[in-house]
Amino acid sequence: MNKLKMESMDMTQANIDKIAQMFPQVVTEVAEPNGAVDENGKPILKKAIDFEKLKLVLSAGTGDYVVADDERERYEFTWVGKRQAMIDAATPIRKTLRPCPDESKDWATTENLYIEGDNLEVLKLLQESYLGKVKMIYIDPPYNTGKDFIYKDNFAQSREEYEEELDMFDEEGNRLFQNTETNGRFHSDWCSMIYPRLQLARNLLTDDGVIFISIDDNEVENLKKIGNEVFGESNFLAQIVWQKKYAATNDAKGFSTTHDYITVYQKSSYFNRNLLPRTIEQNKPYKNNDNDGKGLWRSDNLLVKSFSQNSVYPIVNPNTGEEFYPAKGSCWRASRDTMDKWLSENRIYFGKEGTGAPQLKRYLNEVQQGKVPITWWTFDEVGHNDAANKEVSSLFQGKTPFDTPKPVSLLRQMLVIGTNKNDIILDFFSGSATTAHAVMQLNAEDGGNRKFIMVQLPEVCDPNSEAAKAGCKTICEIGKERIRRAGQKITEDKTPKIKGLDLGANSIGWAMIGEKRKKIEGGIRITFPDESNIDPINEQPVVEKRPLDTGFRVFKLDTTNMKDVYYAAGELSQTELWDTVSNIKDDRSDIDLLYGCLLDWGVQLTMPHTTEQIENFTVHTVDSPLTDEIDLIACFDTNVSETVVRTIAKRKPTRALFRDSSFADSANKINVFEIFKSISPDTTVKVI
Repeated sequence: MNKLKMESMDMTQANIDKIAQMFPQVVTEVAEPNGAVDENGKPILKKAIDFEKLKLVLSAGTGDYVVADDERERYEFTWVGKRQAMIDAATPIRKTLRPCPDESKDWATTENLYIEGDNLEVLKLLQESYLGKVKMIYIDPPYNTGKDFIYKDNFAQSREEYEEELDMFDEEGNRLFQNTETNGRFHSDWCSMIYPRLQLARNLLTDDGVIFISIDDNEVENLKKIGNEVFGESNFLAQIVWQKKYAATNDAKGFSTTHDYITVYQKSSYFNRNLLPRTIEQNKPYKNNDNDGKGLWRSDNLLVKSFSQNSVYPIVNPNTGEEFYPAKGSCWRASRDTMDKWLSENRIYFGKEGTGAPQLKRYLNEVQQGKVPITWWTFDEVGHNDAANKEVSSLFQGKTPFDTPKPVSLLRQMLVIGTNKNDIILDFFSGSATTAHAVMQLNAEDGGNRKFIMVQLPEVCDPNSEAAKAGCKTICEIGKERIRRAGQKITEDKTPKIKGLDLGANSIGWAMIGEKRKKIEGGIRITFPDESNIDPINEQPVVEKRPLDTGFRVFKLDTTNMKDVYYAAGELSQTELWDTVSNIKDDRSDIDLLYGCLLDWGVQLTMPHTTEQIENFTVHTVDSPLTDEIDLIACFDTNVSETVVRTIAKRKPTRALFRDSSFADSANKINVFEIFKSISPDTTVKVI
C-alpha cells in the first residue's frame, strides 16, 4: 500500500507533468543529487526536463530558437528578489490545516470555509483540493503605503534569524514586517510578496474564472506588470476606478485622492462576464400608453440619415389615411415589406391620439436585460469607505473594529459580474470578511448557493483598538464574528426565495436516500433507488427546504501531523526507526488526521463527514452530497480487525485510509490489500 505524501503539491513536478503532456520527448530521468537510493540500493530517479532538447523542439526546424536566452534582448519586468519569489511559489511545505469545530458555525452542514494562517502556505495546501475549482477570487492586499505590514516569505531562515532581523510576529509566530519607504527594497519586497501568491491563486481558478484585485497608486503599475506575467497580458480585462470617497481631504498635500483601483484578470478566454441589472432610470422611458399586450415599450425614430431608394415610400396612418414620407436626404430604417410586417404587428405608433407621425416601438423585453459593466464605479452605485465603516459598526454596536473595510455593495457588484449561483469565491486577504458578507447577501437575494473561502493571517489587534474593545484579539476574530452577525442579520431581514419540489435553477434542499441526506441544488435531478422517497404525484424526491448557508468551518494552519520519521526514514538513526508505531504527533486527533489526508488526496474540506463505531473501532466516512458514491472511509485505530476491513471494503468507497501502525506486520498489510482487491478492486487504499 502506498503512503500519502502529507505535504503540499510539488509545483515543479506539476509543471514537468504539464510539459510532458505537450512534449513527451523532452522528459528524461535523473538521479537525486544527494545520491539517495531505494530499499534495493538502486539510485532513486526522478523526472526532469532536457532543456537542450526542448530548445530543438521549439526551433521549428530552422535553428532559430523561439526561446529568449541570455544573449537576446527582451522585454522583462524584474526586481531584487524575483528569482526567490518564483522559488517560493514552487517550494512544497510540510504543514496542515487543523479543523476547529468549536469555533465554527454549522460545522455539519455548511459549505463555507474560514482559514487562519499565512496565505502563501494556505494557498499551497489548497492546490490539490481546489485546483481549478474557484470561480472568482477577490483580494485586497496591503497597498504598500509605508505603514502596511506585509508578509515576509523566507522559508530558509530560522526562527532565531527572524527574531533578530524582524522582531515582529503575530500571536501564532507568523512573519510580519513593516515596509517603510526607508527600506531600500520598498517596491521589491512588495512585488516579492504578491508574486507567488498570484501564481498559486491562478491555479485555483476555473478555466472561466476571474480575479479582482484592489490596489491604489503606490503599486498599481507593478501589480499590472506582475498580473500580465502571471495571467498573460491578453487576459487583462479592466482597470476599474472606484470612487471611494465622496469628499476631498482638505489637509491633503497636493491632490486629495478619492479613488482606488480594481485590477481584473480572467484565467482564460472562457470567462464570460455577466451583465449588471438595469437600473430604474434606464427602464423609466419604457411605458405602455396603448395597453400593448407585448408589455412596456418606448418610441424610437423611424428615420435614418443614410439613404436607400428602396426605403423611400409612404407610410399610411390607418386612423387618418394620411401619408408620411421620410424627410429629404433620409429614408425609413426598414424596407417596405418589413414596415408592412411591423404595421401588422402593431409595432408602429402614431402618437397618443393616433393621428401623429409614425414611430417604432422598442419593447423592454427585447432589450438586452442588463448593462455592460464599465470601468468607472461611483460611490452612488457601489458605496464608499464611510458606508463600509457604518456597515461594520452597525454589526458591532457602533464600534468599527476594522480600519479599512470595503462596502458590501462593492463586492456584490463584482460577484454579480463574475459568478453564478453555485460558484466558489476565494478571498485570501479577507480582513473584516466583507467578501463573505457579500456572498451571503447575494445568495439571500437571488436564491444562490455560492460558497466562500476566507483566508486571513491572525494579526494581533492593538490592545487599545476598537477591535479589542469589541472583544476581538486578532483580525481573524473580527472576520469570524462579522460573518456570524451579518449572517444572523441577513437571515432575519430577508427570507431567501427558494423553490422546493420543482428543482428549478434556484432550488436548494435535501432529500433522504435510505439513511443518507443528499443535497439537491441548481436544477440537478437525482434518481433514487428507494421508491419511498419519491413523491407519487409529481415523481420527484421529497425535498426539505434548506435555510441560507451562513455558517463556516474554521481551519488553522499548523505544522504537519507527522513526525520526522514519516518523511526521512533513510536519514534517521536506528533508535528513531523503532518509533514507527508513533509516526503521528501525540497531540493530533483523528479529525486532524482525516482533514490533513483530505488535503493530500485532493478532497474538498466541506464534504459531509460522519463517524461511527464498528467493533469498537472508530470509522470516519466522507461522501459526496450529489452522488451515491462514498468518497473516503478512514480508520486510524491500531490493530484494526479483518472484520472491520471487510466491512469497509463492502461499502466500496473510492478511497480507503489506515494508519501504517494499524497492522501488526507486513503480512497483515498484504492481507488488507488482497481483501480490497477481492471485494472492492476499484478502491484506492493508502496509509499514513
